[in-house]
Amino acid sequence: MGVSLGAGVALAHFQGERDAAAPTARAPRSEAPPVPAPTTAAPTPKPTPSKKPKPKPKPKPKPTATTRKPPTVPQSGPGTFTTATASGKVSGTSGTLRRYRVQIEEGVDLSARGTAEEIEAILAHPRGWAAHGRGRFQLVASDADFVIRIATPDTADALCARQGFNTHGELNCETADGVVVNLKRWMLGSPTFAGPPEEYRHLIINHEVGHEIGIRQHMGCGGPGKPAPAMMQQIKGLNGCRSNAFPYSEDGIYITGPIVS
Repeated sequence: MGVSLGAGVALAHFQGERDAAAPTARAPRSEAPPVPAPTTAAPTPKPTPSKKPKPKPKPKPKPTATTRKPPTVPQSGPGTFTTATASGKVSGTSGTLRRYRVQIEEGVDLSARGTAEEIEAILAHPRGWAAHGRGRFQLVASDADFVIRIATPDTADALCARQGFNTHGELNCETADGVVVNLKRWMLGSPTFAGPPEEYRHLIINHEVGHEIGIRQHMGCGGPGKPAPAMMQQIKGLNGCRSNAFPYSEDGIYITGPIVS
């Protein structure tokens, strides 16, 4: 933006007229600049000591999450069981109704009722047997069609051995009167399963109850990268499959594989 400045030039006009009587005298001009009046200098203020800011308190370190110790699993127990005094609604809309009761070996740190309710939720899961017409299930306290027992490794071995199974203190089995679940697997999960014990419990129940509803044979991996069938003995190795706890996919497709035993 341009600014136009008009400069006013003041011209001093000297009188050029001549006075016939006498010339006009000019006032004398001093060349020395005027001397300023002396001023009294203000005293220099003394610096006041500055207060150091108080250091801010260091934030307390946040507690870091510690790795939860796995629960201690007793190797053996008395071989006697507590029955969960619980009953529930029927899950599923088609197929044979199968009533089941849940028993926990005495001396084991598990709530019989709480465990029964967890199993009830597993059997009612939308990717489970009941949701896809493979049977109906109901938790009862008595007059059951089959029983689900959770037992210490030694007791589980003894119960499974009666059916001719060698479970090596590690495995579960299906017997003439129901399902035997190794407490070690229930509490700790499986080293081959990529998920927490809570999810692995779905696989335990779905696999053994799968036998209970008539699926007698085991399956193998359906192909590299595919989810392992629930009827696969996943604890013995995945053979290229991904660990999976459910009989059906999220799209409702039955997860299968070749018959191996």
